[in-house]
Order: sequence, then C-alpha cells, then structure tokens
Amino acid sequence: MSHSLNFKSEHRCFDGTVAYYSHESQCCRSSMNFAVYLPPQAKIKPVPVLYYLSGLTCTEENFTVKAGAERYAAKYGIMLVIPDTSPRNTGIVEEDETWDLGSGAGFYVDAIADPWKNHYQMYSYIVTELPEIIHHNFNVNVNKTGIFGHSMGGHGALICALRNPEKYRSVSALAPIANPINSPWGQKAFTAYLGKNKDHWYDYDASQLVKKNQLNYPILIDQGLDDPFYQQKQLLPEKFQEVCEQVGQQLILRFHQGYDHGYFMISTFMEDHISYHALYLSD
Repeated sequence: MSHSLNFKSEHRCFDGTVAYYSHESQCCRSSMNFAVYLPPQAKIKPVPVLYYLSGLTCTEENFTVKAGAERYAAKYGIMLVIPDTSPRNTGIVEEDETWDLGSGAGFYVDAIADPWKNHYQMYSYIVTELPEIIHHNFNVNVNKTGIFGHSMGGHGALICALRNPEKYRSVSALAPIANPINSPWGQKAFTAYLGKNKDHWYDYDASQLVKKNQLNYPILIDQGLDDPFYQQKQLLPEKFQEVCEQVGQQLILRFHQGYDHGYFMISTFMEDHISYHALYLSD
C-alpha cells in the first residue's frame, strides 16, 4: 500500500498545525482528502490520535474551521484526523444527484451493490487504510486511538468502535444516526450501498452491533432537543440507549434543551468530548 501524500496547505494553530492533504486511495480507487491537527507535543514525542468523522454534505474542512477543537487537542496533546465523507468525482452517474447519497454521503460502509461498490469503501478506508497512512507519516502512538463524529459521522464512529474494540480506546458522538436501519436516511443509503437484503444492514447499525460487542469503557453521546433531525426520527438515540441498557453497555447520553444539529451545538460540547477522549488516550 502506498503511503505517499500530496500536501495542500498548512496553518499554524495553538502552536501546532492544521494541514490538508490528498492521496490516492487503494480501497476507494480514487483520490481522497483529509485534514489533520498536529499538536505541539508531536514535536517531541508520539501522540495519541483521535479520528473525527463528519456528517452529510461535509468535507474535511467543516470541522477544522468550525468546531474549535484545535485548542483542546493542543491542551491534551492529541492529534486530530478528519477525513472527507466520501470519494468524489468517481464518474458514477448518481453520485451528485442528491445531497444524502453519493458525494458527501459515504455513510462509512463498504458498498457491495452497483454502481457504488468499486469506490465507496469508506468503512475499510477509515478502519484500515487511513490509519496506516497516518501511522507512516506522522508522530503518533498507534496504541492510543480514539474515534468520534457527528450525525452520519457519529454513526460511523459508533460502528467502527463496536466492530473493532481492539483498535479504539474511546468513542463518542454528537447527534449520531444511532439506529440507521430504522431511519429514512439510513434506509435510503443502505438500500443503495448494501442492497435490499437487510442482513447486510445489521453490520453497520450501532443499535444492532452493541448486542454482539460491548466496550469496556462508557460511550459518550450528546443530543440537542431542538435538533430537527432528532425530532424527525432520523437519529433515534433512545433506541441505542435501550439496547445498551439491555446488554450492559455503559452509555453517557446527554440531552440539551435549545440546541440544534449544527456546528454551534458541536462547538459547545467539543471540550467535553476532547477531554473525555483524553481520559482514555493519555498516559
């Protein structure tokens, strides 16, 4: 596997650096973009790494510009890695027809249905290929990895951690799609990427996966009560909570009056999430 990167830009931030890269992905068979925040501590020692998975329509830039996470990553000495949300410009006709399928909407699954399966391998990209690239190119401690995300990315973070408990020391989510097999967004994406056989869907639904694998640390989830997608039953955190209670998975699910789905909510609770991950990723 090639570990070479194409450097795009770099910006000093809280004595560390935000940088943007692209590379040729073997599993997605296309160019992929990602951003990183490298804290100042990485100059002198390997640092823990925390992956952030973004939501529908986002690129690698939304989080780095809007979330305010760099301040806290610098404080705790954690590297942030922010991948794009899908392959782009693959030539798939349907790729740019709607905002919730195709470009910006990879859903962090490995597609098995045409025409998506040749490029939309986001699960393998996040869990296997991108970490190899990060480990090869940056001063990180490979044994200290966490993952979190928002909305579609919160779904992605939960499934990656639940399917790979040996890879991640911590997982959290902001307004995640916590039960996609019962969500209109999830049903649309899973039908397109995975086909109509719902047996394949269960492999990418946190509320199903937690029945099989429980993590030995608490999962942190924040949800705004004025989030229109929560009100429209797209996110369904109570479904996830119900199963966690049944199987004994520790869960910290916090509801917040007045908060919606966007980056104002995300930035409000960002320090809580970074400090939560620091508990499990620090020495």
